[in-house]
This record gives sequence, structure tokens and C-alpha cells, in this order.
Amino acid sequence: MKTILRLLFTFTGFPFTVGRWQLTIASLLLVSVASQAQTSYSLQQAIEYALQNSTTVKNAQLDIETANARIGETRSIGLPQISGQAQLQHNFRIQQSIFDGRANNPFSGLATGSDPLAQHIYNDLIGKNENLTTYTPAPAPPPNPDTITTFAFGMKNNAGVSLTASQLLFNGSYFVGLQAAKAYRQFSEKSLTSAKITVVENVTKAYYGVLVNQEQYDLVKVNVDRIEKLLNETREFNKNGFVEKIDVDRIEVQTNNLKVQLQNIERLLNLTMNALKYQMNMPLNENIVLTEKLADLTNTTFSPVASETVNYEQRIEYTLLQQQKQLNLLDLKNIQSGRYPTLGASFTTGYNPAATRLRDITQSDRWINYSFLAFQLNVPIFGGLGKNYQAQQKKIAVKKTENDLVQFKKAVDFQVQQSNVTLQNALESLKMQKRNLDLAQEIVRVTRIKYQQGVGSNIEVINAEASLKEAQTNYYAALYDALIAKVDLDKATGDLYKAQ
Repeated sequence: MKTILRLLFTFTGFPFTVGRWQLTIASLLLVSVASQAQTSYSLQQAIEYALQNSTTVKNAQLDIETANARIGETRSIGLPQISGQAQLQHNFRIQQSIFDGRANNPFSGLATGSDPLAQHIYNDLIGKNENLTTYTPAPAPPPNPDTITTFAFGMKNNAGVSLTASQLLFNGSYFVGLQAAKAYRQFSEKSLTSAKITVVENVTKAYYGVLVNQEQYDLVKVNVDRIEKLLNETREFNKNGFVEKIDVDRIEVQTNNLKVQLQNIERLLNLTMNALKYQMNMPLNENIVLTEKLADLTNTTFSPVASETVNYEQRIEYTLLQQQKQLNLLDLKNIQSGRYPTLGASFTTGYNPAATRLRDITQSDRWINYSFLAFQLNVPIFGGLGKNYQAQQKKIAVKKTENDLVQFKKAVDFQVQQSNVTLQNALESLKMQKRNLDLAQEIVRVTRIKYQQGVGSNIEVINAEASLKEAQTNYYAALYDALIAKVDLDKATGDLYKAQ
């Protein structure tokens, strides 16, 4: 630690007396240096960083958690369901029941007094409370069949508590639902792999873009340094009378053009670097350094792939279609299982006290227990042929998925063939552009020597520099095309990324 502090204080001009305040300053300096340190990334490290931080991948992982929760939700349907209920009801006005004089019931003569027992009940209910043994009924008026009588049955305060437990015994849709939930989780897992493949593709292409622009920038910078040196030499020749001023001007124009090109490439390099950070989901203000070199990448064998060796199962899109077909089949099975009977059982127990006065409702003798066990069997008989039509729709969906699988195989064959042709063309172009670049560099070298020895003109030098610039641009464009074609071929064959 003291050695580090000594170096820090030496570079910053502070004396090396280590006190508490100097330790604080040293800590701040260390934090500052660490915050400005650049982070190096190889292509694989950049891909791993992107897979860990990509929002698309994170959302796909959350979809898997959602699928797991859906499995638990479906499984809970088959577990015992227990619920409790408590109720307290106060009747401001008790609901009354109506008895028609035409009805054949013991209360039909209450209003006429034609029935002594009914008359006594009537008198007792309205508050007279006569004793039945001493009661002498009044002379009964002629019965009126249109008379109606109303009574309020019940008390002002009612309460109830109950506990109910139910259990699903058999339901075909329940078991199909469990299978569908698991299939949905598998679909989510494959969707996660698909999201990772997209991330790997985007990061790889962006990484290659940075490397190509970095290499081109370095090469153009060498060109600028070389032509600036030539410009200085030409100016000296002009001062000594060996060349004309127009020769200086021509080289200066070429120098300015190269400087502008260098600035443009520098801006493009910054842009492609930010594009890489974006694909990695990294803050754009963070400094990173790429450790891969184009020379290492171009040494990799870019070999075409025969269409006969393509394994369709390696393409995540193909497995997603297979999973979609399975989900459609489970939907069809679920509709068909809806035609089977369902059986359930429930047990309920509770108490229901009642009282005219609310304070009396807590009396223990008013809490009367009840309980019952119930079974429920539901047998579908006729549902208007709705399930038949639903099943037809699902069968059609299954056939469409099968057609998509066949079509996707053809699409993969075409993509592999197209990627092979694109890669072969890119490699041939790269080979030719590399040859042109070597020739252009040699021409620049020779023309410059001739110009320095006075046997060549600056026109030849300028033309050679222009040809070199064009050859460099064409070479790096061909190199980038070859790298991208290799990525597309790997994606077409399913070799770009494989889930661990």
C-alpha cells in the first residue's frame, strides 16, 4: 500500500508523509483511477456480458418464471379448497310472507275466524296471547276467498358462521391443463434461447464492425502520417527549386482529403463502438477496449456447409414450431376432455343463531350447529355442438403448424444455400481486394521512391495514394461482408449459439 501511495504522491506532487488526510486523498485518487480504467472485452466476453444484461433476455427469463407460476396455479386447482364465512344481518323490516284465502293451508282462515286453531294462532301472533283452553272464538263471518293474510317470519338479527372444504375428484381438463402448463414452460425456455441467439448475432456483428473500423482507422492514420511526411519533403524541394508550387498544392489537397477521411472513420468508429455497447446493454459513457484482432478472426476457416448435413433440430425456430404444435394438440385434448363427466365433493359445517335483540345473539343455546357432505356429478349431455366446432378449429391449427414445419425446412435449406453463396462470393471478393491492396501499397512505395529520386512526378504519387485509399476501402468492406456472411451461415445452420 505504501508503494502505491508513494507512486501516487510522486506523480501528483504531494509529499510522502502518510497521514490520515493523505490516506483519504489517496483513496479518492485510487477511486478516480479505477473509475477511469478501461475494461477489456473479447468477443466471447462481450457476448456473455450481453446475455447477462440484455433486457430481452431478462424478460424471457421472467417469462419462464411466469410459466412456473402458471404450473403452480394449475396444480392448485386439484388441491383442497377451504373457505370460511361469517355473516351478521340486521333486518330493519322483516320480510313478510303472504297467505292466500283460496289456498288450502291452516292459515287460510285467519282473517275470517272460521278455524278456531288458526284464529288462536292469529291472535297470538298479533300479540293477544290468549290461552287456547279458555279461548272462545268469535262468531265466524262468512268466508271471503279473496282475503290475504301476511306474516313476518324471522327475527331482526341473524348471524352465521360456516366452514366449507371442497375437493376436485375427477376432471379431465385438469390433467390436460397440467400438461399444457408444463408445455408452456418448455415453450418459454425455447423462447429464451431464441432471444439469446438474437443477442449473440447482434453483438457479434457489432463487434466485427468495430474491429473493421478500428483497423481501417489505424491504416488511414498511417497513410496520413506518410503523406504528411511526403508533403513536408515536397515543400523542402520547392524551397530549393526542385519542384513547383503546384506540386506542393496537389499533395496538400490529397493530405487534406485523407485527414477528412480519417476524421470520418473516427466518428464512424465511435458510432460503431456505441452500437456495440447498445447491443451489450452497457452504458454508452463507459470506456471499453476490444481484445480481439482482425488477424485472429481472418485466420478462422470460413468453410461452406452442405445442405444435406443441416440438422433442422438445431434451429430454435423449428423447435418452437414443434412446441406450438404440441400446445395446439393439448388444446384439442382439453376440448375433448370437456365431454367427460366431472366429480367433486364438499363438506360444510356451521352455526346460525338469531335473536330479536342483538345482545341475545351471543347466547350459547341459540348457536345451533348444522353440517352436510355433498357430492356433485356433472355429466355433459348436449352443448349445442359448440365443442365440436372448437375441436375443428384446433385440428385446423394443428394442420397449419404441420404445414409451417414443412415450409420452414424448405426455408432453412434455402437460407443455408443462400448463405453459402454469399460467403463464397465474399471470400472471393476478399481475396481479390487483398491482392489489390497489396498491389496498391507496392505502387505507393515504388512511386514515392521514384519521386524522391527525381525520376517520377507527384502526379504519380497522388494517383497511387488515391488508388491505395480506394483499395483499402474496398478491402475492409469485403472483409466485413465476409465476417457477416459467416455469422449468417452459422445462424442458418443453428451453430451460432447453442443453449447450455
